[in-house]
Amino acid sequence: MVLLGLVSLALLGFVDAGANIRGNHQLVLEEIKQSLQESMQEVLRGGSWSKLEKIEKSIWQTYQSLPKNEFGHIGPRAVRYLVHNYFAKEHGWLIKGLEPHGHQADISQVHEVNILQDKAPALVESLLEAQRKGRGLDLADAVAMLATLERLIFDEAIKLLQASYNLNVLPMETPIDEVCIHDVLTSYLILFEMGERAVLQNPELHHALKVRASEVGGNWPLLVEFEEDAVSNFKFTNKDIRNPFLTSPTFSFEDAVDIVEGLTGDYGKWQNLECQQMKSELMELDVQGNGLVPLGRFYSQPENAEYHFTETRQYLRQIGALQESGTGDLHVRIANYMTGPSNCIASSSYYSVCCLNECEGLMNELEAKVLAPTTTAHRLLDLVVNMSSATVDAPRQIPSALEQKLHLIAKQNDGQVPLHGRLFAQWMHYAFPHECPYPQIAEDASVLTPSHWQDKKTVVSKAERIQLAEVHTAVQVVEEEATLLTWNETEVLAAYDTPERKSFNGLRLFAQLGLLAALLRAALGAVSLLPGGCGKCKSAELPF
Repeated sequence: MVLLGLVSLALLGFVDAGANIRGNHQLVLEEIKQSLQESMQEVLRGGSWSKLEKIEKSIWQTYQSLPKNEFGHIGPRAVRYLVHNYFAKEHGWLIKGLEPHGHQADISQVHEVNILQDKAPALVESLLEAQRKGRGLDLADAVAMLATLERLIFDEAIKLLQASYNLNVLPMETPIDEVCIHDVLTSYLILFEMGERAVLQNPELHHALKVRASEVGGNWPLLVEFEEDAVSNFKFTNKDIRNPFLTSPTFSFEDAVDIVEGLTGDYGKWQNLECQQMKSELMELDVQGNGLVPLGRFYSQPENAEYHFTETRQYLRQIGALQESGTGDLHVRIANYMTGPSNCIASSSYYSVCCLNECEGLMNELEAKVLAPTTTAHRLLDLVVNMSSATVDAPRQIPSALEQKLHLIAKQNDGQVPLHGRLFAQWMHYAFPHECPYPQIAEDASVLTPSHWQDKKTVVSKAERIQLAEVHTAVQVVEEEATLLTWNETEVLAAYDTPERKSFNGLRLFAQLGLLAALLRAALGAVSLLPGGCGKCKSAELPF
């Protein structure tokens, strides 16, 4: 069902339900309904309809698989899962306020997202009101909220674009040629990668950084290629509407905005190519093929290796990437290491760009087939044996010990396996050890965020790395059956809310309409074009 149909049905439902509400309540409902209709018309006129459809297509199957409340809507914890999953899957974004919860019972919720609190306080109030009334979000609400968050983040990117124009001493009011647009966009990507370290008001320093980056090499050629591809794609997409008589194309500021939105949205998947190269190198150190690298090997990469792994044992332990056996042998969990905060490439005030969590793609595949919050162990086994990943070929045989664990999970839950529980995440870790992180219960979930480690020691020196490699030279062969003995029976249902039955009334309907209107108004917020300042700027350093 397309989004238009959903919204139309919702509006019809509002009219029928509103017929029983008298006086001022009826008037308020009619006003909000009119506002919502006007917002939808603006969405259509503004060309955003295709974006809403794209978001709906991306989340529909996951939405169906999440637990619902008495109204058939998803509650706050399921909303959190949906939002985190969407941005991680589509963009590789880790939204600040929705970082990994470390499988704790108490987790943050969408209304606590930093950018919403700063830029859309009215939307935060609507979310809180919907939560207080126990209503939750339907699919149309969720789509609108994701579009709102995405729009707010893209608006932040425009501030960096403005700074890029200023750093290259170029006007935003008149079109610029192709050479200049490349200068502006490479500047944007430098500022984007440097995040909060970027200096936005020093053209001379910025030019020196670009010259130095081009001389050093590193990932600079790849970055330039990424930017040039974005411009080429823009030219191809708009070839039918651009002036065919211009021998040299020019680009307006609005054109630059379109290209930058594509760069921002695609950057996470583009930089994940490097993450995959890093993962391949780690897998070469995993002689048993069980997703574990002996700590001695982790630290003993030769000097000519592409990657040197230098994270401290304390860092690895706290993020859940260090497996410790009873005999004292230490191994690094590849999947946990790859999704750890040290592999977040770029960071802004509102989100970080990190290596993609491959397990989320596998979970989405299961969600698409199950379309329910729970299913039987037999059904899941039938699905998983035919699922492949970057390191697992299908069909395959699931080890008997692992089959038994899945049946035990079902036995603990009245014959059903909750898809979004910690125990099934643990099972997926052993089924796909190179893709799915082990779900360690963190004492403090903030250790899974890049900001937690900003002022802490996370890497060892070359001398320390050599010493650690010597200390941990003994290689412990971790057999599959032995690994399963470390199974943790603790269950955490992070997507489930405590059920709260509430009778239907006009106030709930008011909250529902108000939420939709607020979401769509926020999604259509005008793009701010004021020049951005750096405030208290920090000294710059090359990100290459």
